[in-house]
Amino acid sequence: MACFQKIIFWEKLKGGELKVQLLTKELVKRFAKIGRQETVIDPIVVAKFFNPTGAGTWYATEYDPETKIFFGFVSIFGDENDEWGSFSLEELESYRGNFGLGIERDLYFGEKHIHEVAPQSRFK
Repeated sequence: MACFQKIIFWEKLKGGELKVQLLTKELVKRFAKIGRQETVIDPIVVAKFFNPTGAGTWYATEYDPETKIFFGFVSIFGDENDEWGSFSLEELESYRGNFGLGIERDLYFGEKHIHEVAPQSRFK
């Protein structure tokens, strides 16, 4: 467990509330610079979100700041049900799992092409 994630875990155990910033201004700018990738065979994943206490990884390749909707590859169990689709920032922010922990952004994730992080994506 990464240091920041440990801080969140301990804050929750003590009854505190520590909100993780899932989307920074820098990420919004990066999504805007990359733009839509629907015609790209092997799109760039700009951000990775995950459930720290259960199943679920969201690989975001696009983001619309007006609607606050991402597009990307969603892997819940790493099986044939994984799929490309839309998911909202609000959904990610509002989810609470075990210990009251929410979805987190992988702070150590560097941009990668989708085939590098989710070979089962079979591209779009």
